[in-house]
Formats: sequence, C-alpha cells, structure tokens
Amino acid sequence: MRSIKENMLLYAVTDRSWLGGRTLAEQVRDALEGGATFIQLREKELDYDSFLAEAIEIKKLCQSYNVPFVINDNVDIAIACGADGVHVGQSDMEAGDVRARLGADKIIGVSVHSVEEALRAQERGADYLGAGAVFPTGTKSDAETTSFGTLRDICEAVHIPVVAIGGIKEENITKLKGTGIAGCAIVSAIFSKPDIKAACEKLLDLSKETVEAKPEIKKVLTIAGSDCSGGAGIQADIKTITVHKLYAESVITALTAQNTTGVYGIMEATPEFVANQIDCVFTDIRPDAVKIGMVSSAGIIETIAAKLREYKAENIVVDPVMVATSGSRLLSDDACDALIKSLLPLGTVITPNIPEAEVLCGFEIKNTDDMIRAAEKISSMVTGGILIKGGHLVSTATDLLYDHGEITWFSSERINNPNTHGTGCTLSSAIASNLAKGYSLKESIGRAKKYLTGALKAQLDLGKGSGPMEHTYIIKY
Repeated sequence: MRSIKENMLLYAVTDRSWLGGRTLAEQVRDALEGGATFIQLREKELDYDSFLAEAIEIKKLCQSYNVPFVINDNVDIAIACGADGVHVGQSDMEAGDVRARLGADKIIGVSVHSVEEALRAQERGADYLGAGAVFPTGTKSDAETTSFGTLRDICEAVHIPVVAIGGIKEENITKLKGTGIAGCAIVSAIFSKPDIKAACEKLLDLSKETVEAKPEIKKVLTIAGSDCSGGAGIQADIKTITVHKLYAESVITALTAQNTTGVYGIMEATPEFVANQIDCVFTDIRPDAVKIGMVSSAGIIETIAAKLREYKAENIVVDPVMVATSGSRLLSDDACDALIKSLLPLGTVITPNIPEAEVLCGFEIKNTDDMIRAAEKISSMVTGGILIKGGHLVSTATDLLYDHGEITWFSSERINNPNTHGTGCTLSSAIASNLAKGYSLKESIGRAKKYLTGALKAQLDLGKGSGPMEHTYIIKY
C-alpha cells in the first residue's frame, strides 16, 4: 500500500461541468486507467440520495484500483459511503472536528493559503494539505493566487504532504519544480478533455518530473556600479542576494572611488563591455531576476534595455538612481530620457524615492496624496508597478505601491540610525531576490522592507560619514 504522500502524485478532483452525456463514474474510471493516484469527489448539485449513490459507485471503482477516495466537504456522505476521508476548506470545518466524526483511521485534507493556516491544520490533525490556487483558475474565480514562494514556505514548514491546486495544466505544471510539493491536484486539465485517460497519462509523467526535481538555487543578476567601500552598489547587492540564499551575478556599469564621506572618482564602462557582460551571464547561467541600479549614460541604458529585451529577462527591478541625497541630478538630460523611454517600461517594478519620483512626475511631493498623484502620472511611462519610497517625507516612512491602479501602502517604523548608505540598493536587490524565489510583488516588497528594517536595526557603525548597514545580520547567531 502506497503512503499518503505517494498517493498525492496525480490528485484528480471531479467536476460535473464536462459530463457530455456520460456519468461521473465513467469519467473517474478513465482517470484511474490513465494513472490518477487519488480521487476527490466534489459535488454541489445532487440531492443527498443521488450524491450518496454516486459516491458509493466511485468508491467501489477506487477500491478496485487501490486509490484513495475522499469527499469534498461533506462528512455525512463520506461516512455513509465508506469513503477513505474528507477534504475540507478553511471556512468549512476544522480538521479536529472532522477527525472526531470520522475516526483515527480516515484521511483528512485541508485547503490552506499561508504558512499559518498550514501549521494550524497540521496541529489539528490534517493528514495532507491542498495549497493554492497556484495559478488563476476558472473553477474558483474568487480564489486568491498563492505565490510559488509561499507554496515553498508551506512545504518547508510542515511534515505532512502538500499538494498544489488551482489552474494546473500541462503547460504550467513544471513551473512548480523545486517547491517541495508531493503532487498536483487537477480538475479541468483532466475532466474537460475528450480523452481523459490520455490526459492523465501525460499529467502523471509531468507530475513525477515536477515532484522529483531537486530544488534549484535561484539566480539574481545585479546591473549596477561598484562601491569600493562595500556599502552600496554591486557590493551591497551581492551581500543582499547572498543572505537571501540565492546565487548572485553582476554586470558592472562603472567603477567608483568612494567611501562613507563621498564619491571621489568614477570610471564608466563602455556600452560594448556592458553588453559583453550581459551576454556572458544570460548565455550560461540565466538569472531568475534582474536588479538595475546605477546606469549613468544614455548609451549604457539603451544597451541594457536592448539586451534585456533580447533575452526576454523576467522579474526586473529598476532602481532609478537619478538624484543624489543632496538633491543634485546624477543623470544628464539624454540619459534621463533614455531611462524613462527605454528602461523603466521593462520593469516589473520601479523603486524611485521621493526626489526621483518628483523628476518623473514633474511636481513636488509633500504628502501621501501627492505620492498617489505622482504614481498615477508615472504609470503612463511604465508597464509594471511603481514603488515610491516615502523615507524622504518628514512625517512618514510609508512606501506606496501603485500596480495597475491598485494601491498598497507599506508602513514600517522609522529607525534612528544615521548610517543609511546603500538603503535604496539594498531594498531593490531584496525585492529582486524575493521575486526570484517566486513571491508575488506585494509579498516581495513586504519581505524586502522587513529585511531592510533588520539591517538598519543592527546599528552597524563603520566609517567617518554615513556608514553602511549590516547586510549579514540575518545570518548572525
């Protein structure tokens, strides 16, 4: 007898939407012949007697194939038909209550969307978890998508099997590689198909490939200038990426001679050499995310944009380094135009501070209402999200994410620490790191801000001027 975890591999969830004159039992038989390893009967239309008769018939089928059979939500039907267990949602019934009714020998599955829900379900007696929806799904149009990062966190947090559910099909199932799932729960990609058996055979092979794949270290590329004192630029980015347990790659746009008291020299790379570096990275160790920092000339900016388009780079975070802390402009007019026209539109998110946002929107930002107006204006220049960092406002340390009309505020305590050299570099590379791990944009920003707060709270004090943060605080004992 296979373990529960082994039975999760191809978890088929029934749906009456595609019967086409056949019975649900006939469809389930085809799924079992195709290799389905677990059957969940989901039924919301039938009366009790018809539901029970259907459940008894499908239970006998599953027994003949030695495949576990559970009922969705309805404990009474599960008991009456002798099902192997029940799968319940978060809002339906606690696992402990279900256990009390079913007994110790039955299987209980619980739908979860977060680590907290997963741990609670495990503590209260769940045998396995269904996590999702991992992709948009038509069977539950109101379901909020669970990011790959959260799915991975759930798998790492519990010791019971986790099956991914929601919108999974042949075209996307292998995107779940390395998350730690025990299998995939699938509805339409099985039961909507004219040949259910063939669909299951294909999905079973893909599920095995997905589940058996070893976790792959994610890679993040930083394209920025070098800070020889280590507090900002490439050096800060590599530290940040590394403590996020990712593989850091770098393309250097300029060498700087600087320390905590100022910048004393800049040696810019040629556009051709920047292109050469990007080619070397993408043709060998392709990054899962890209962070872009200091880009000082129109030629370099255009080169970077062209190469990112050529390689179809994903998860791009653009930190538009345009204005110094003193307020002086760091980019020439032609470089600024190139940044706005060529690079910013490629960003999954751009991360301007208040002075930089003022350059982009063309008016002064004094409060949170102005931040919203600025984001609305800047949104016409970009295709991704806009994170306006509110640290320059006297009254708040709140950041605004404006993502296709949706507004999200991120508040954090203001840390009394004069050593803030490299905060912008650090935040943007932390966002890129979390995007590479599979977190949503909102999750990535929230986690990055938490990391940045910890780095400031560590109160590292180096140098004679505005010193660096403690990037490695997170790995200290």
